[in-house]
Amino acid sequence: MIIFVLSSAVLFLFHRIRLPAILGYLITGIIAGPQCLGLIRSLDQVAVLAEIGVILLLFTVGIEISLKDLLQIKRFVLVGGFLQVLFTTLAVVFILVNLGRSFGEAIAIGFMVSLSSTAIVLRIIQQRGEFDALHGRTILGILIFQDVIVVPMMLLIPMLPGAAVATAESPIFIIIKAALLIAVVIAGAKWAVPRILYQVLKTRDHELFLLFTVGMCFAIAWISSFVGLSLGLGAFLAGLVISESPYSLHAIGNIRPLRDAFSSFFFVSIGMLLDLDLLMKNTAYIIALSICVILIKTIACGLATSLIGLPTRLVVLVSLALSQVGEFSFILSKVGLDAGLLSHEVYQLFLDVTVLTMAATTFMIAISHRVAAGISQLSRYDALERIGKQHALKDHLIIVGFGVNGRNVAMAARAKGIPYVVVDLNPDIVKREGGNGEPIYYGDATQEQVLRHLGITDARVLVIAISDPVATRQIVELARRLNEDIYIIARTRYIQEVETLHMLGADEVVPEEYETSIKIFAKVLERYQLSRDTIERFVEDVRAGDYSLFRSLSEEAYCDANLKLMGKVIFTIRVPEGSKAAGRNLDELGIENVLAINRGDETLRSTGGLRLQEGDVLILIDTPEKMGEIERMLMN
Repeated sequence: MIIFVLSSAVLFLFHRIRLPAILGYLITGIIAGPQCLGLIRSLDQVAVLAEIGVILLLFTVGIEISLKDLLQIKRFVLVGGFLQVLFTTLAVVFILVNLGRSFGEAIAIGFMVSLSSTAIVLRIIQQRGEFDALHGRTILGILIFQDVIVVPMMLLIPMLPGAAVATAESPIFIIIKAALLIAVVIAGAKWAVPRILYQVLKTRDHELFLLFTVGMCFAIAWISSFVGLSLGLGAFLAGLVISESPYSLHAIGNIRPLRDAFSSFFFVSIGMLLDLDLLMKNTAYIIALSICVILIKTIACGLATSLIGLPTRLVVLVSLALSQVGEFSFILSKVGLDAGLLSHEVYQLFLDVTVLTMAATTFMIAISHRVAAGISQLSRYDALERIGKQHALKDHLIIVGFGVNGRNVAMAARAKGIPYVVVDLNPDIVKREGGNGEPIYYGDATQEQVLRHLGITDARVLVIAISDPVATRQIVELARRLNEDIYIIARTRYIQEVETLHMLGADEVVPEEYETSIKIFAKVLERYQLSRDTIERFVEDVRAGDYSLFRSLSEEAYCDANLKLMGKVIFTIRVPEGSKAAGRNLDELGIENVLAINRGDETLRSTGGLRLQEGDVLILIDTPEKMGEIERMLMN
């Protein structure tokens, strides 16, 4: 009760001041722990609940990792993630060994420092609308690799030289047992588990499904522990079993509330272990250590991301975003402490440093774009070297970004013979499409040299079709400054960007979320049988007013849909040869609601005195029943 009630109050406060929830849990542990108010003294019970939280945390990590999704960003995951962890670990080991620390302790600390906070970083970049940008996908790829590599790290730490409680078994035997367990789990994932899950789901009993998935998680974790491996490895493998089945989304939706509840105990338990006296007596020293950790991680990550081909600006954005120590490092630090590799003092110092780096994450990401812009200006060769030669063009179209929108604009331009060039930051796309004959170049369009190289001063239209809102603003401002006459069309995902982009110089701003709303509402109006010109006029009014209809709760009607027309349809009927209706007018026949009459190449306005001729096509709006009556009349 104490943990849930106190953490709810603390998390509410942290939400209001925009600090990460994980820090709120840590503060809850500090307040409730023996060093502050002493509300909780049974730390062993909290430790048991915390271990359940760790099991569920690793279980959901396994569920959320899809091998198919990994293949789409494999360069960022496999290469970028591996190099980031490797360079960070090597840098920490080199520094600590030269400071006199043991090799085993240095490796353990290197593992711990190499991990970043998935929960904090992904939440912040989602809130900033940068998740679909190239640097957002790079961050995601590296974090996925870190989440996966934490399991082998947990296995390796007790086997490092200097571990006081190292297992008596040889590392080769442990690896063989792990391989056998993985093979059994893979076989179960392929043949047994999907069939069992299908039978469970056929019952349509949500409680049964939840109990089965949680039971399988703890069963595989127990088997892993029983054969001498870690509970965490078993939980992770259990998650992978579910992830490869068609029911993973349903499983994660059911498990997530349990995970969040129990993982809160883990982070609270870490807060209870924090030594406040050590923090107060060594404040300056701990702050200096935290700054050193941030610098080491930023430099190591910068080197890794530059080697996978990212330009300077994105290297800075990714490096600063991943400069903190992550939540899984708490798990590794507990493993290192239990294995005797870390002393209690080192363990406490690491906890303090981790908390400070986590607290600095929001600030680091907030300043990252300004820092990236400044460093990009200093490395002008970066843009010019990578973009390649560009032939002189005039009155051409420049397309920034070659995703779905950029590709469609290019196809339309090519079909109409409009000269165009494309610039993109993804080297894989540039290489593939360039080989297919597209005039595409690699470069960062936020840099003046890149836009000049693309002929911005002679271009007629600039289309910005990227998902990065900050970069979009920078490109609009720069393009307008370089060419006052160019017509700038910018795509954005959010309506709040429209006014800002217009002020920076964009002529047209297309917000995706409201363009989708317009399409949907236009279809609604069609079902209410408004004329096409009424619908088009409505759409024009909405766009001309910067989408104010969707931004306000005004009670003023925007259109005058006549609901009396519901149930009526528009149809056409031809006057056949020999029809008795030929030569008679509409009033004589009693035919109403005629919109127009097609006679040969002419379209005649409908009047009551207009006489029908053989071959006339009547366009009417009426009920299906009335349509049948008119059709029978004209056929006689």
